[in-house]
Amino acid sequence: MDATGKTYVYHFLFPDGTRKDFHIGLTPSAHYRNTGSREGSEWTLLTHNRCPNCKLQGDESTHCPVALNIAGLVTSFQDMASYDRCTVTCICATRQVSKETDVQNGLRSIMGIIMATSGCPALDILRPMAWFHLPFASIDETLFRATSTYLLRQYFNAQSGSDPDFSLAKIKEHYVCVEQVNQWMLKRIRHASDVDADRNAIIILDNLARILGMEVGTGLASLRHLFC
Repeated sequence: MDATGKTYVYHFLFPDGTRKDFHIGLTPSAHYRNTGSREGSEWTLLTHNRCPNCKLQGDESTHCPVALNIAGLVTSFQDMASYDRCTVTCICATRQVSKETDVQNGLRSIMGIIMATSGCPALDILRPMAWFHLPFASIDETLFRATSTYLLRQYFNAQSGSDPDFSLAKIKEHYVCVEQVNQWMLKRIRHASDVDADRNAIIILDNLARILGMEVGTGLASLRHLFC
């Protein structure tokens, strides 16, 4: 384990030479280090468009930790359209990945890692994946990583004496909760942003969660051929 944590750096470079940089620091247990403002605003309040499945209490936080941690992104991209072209580069200690894409897909990648590590109980199932963050992951890559991570969690549950779910019977319930967070986060962002880049990034994340739930229902048929 890296005792100091990890850092991912995202650069958004636009055709006119404009550049936006974001540093994402993770603790050794893959929790997000927010080095920006912690004051928040109306749309980040825990009570504002609160998720129906939220398990946080007001005495723990007055603001939704996910909303608070993505607030800087929302502010930075609030005047940009989702289809604006850019080159997005993700840099970490072991590699650098670049892709010519649009704003919404770049934001989908960076929002995914921040949301998963922000301390939301419903999204905690995704937190270990963030330590091994894969920028711009495809649907198949996300499905493989999500199910593998879930099964590894069950192994550790068994090691600690808890009942493991090696049959994946409960994974769909977890991703229904993930979908709810995505949907209500979208409501929050609609209150904060006039343009669609941030909102479409959340919609893409939500679609990925829905697809994973459907794939589990088919017995992961799309991956079975890899193990034949």
